[in-house]
Amino acid sequence: MSKVRRAIIREWMALAREQRQVAAQASAFAKAAIARHTLPRRRRTAQDIVMGWLRPRTGRP
Repeated sequence: MSKVRRAIIREWMALAREQRQVAAQASAFAKAAIARHTLPRRRRTAQDIVMGWLRPRTGRP
């Protein structure tokens, strides 16, 4: 799980700053990332898990 988390965060941070400003962009990215990576089944949805990883890295510093 940590390898997937790091890979997804690395992909997110590799985007241009303008492409990772708002939650809508993070949501679209999360959907695409879920299609590319497999996450183990949890109580929370895969979308919620990935958004939790991306939320602190969304927006302006």
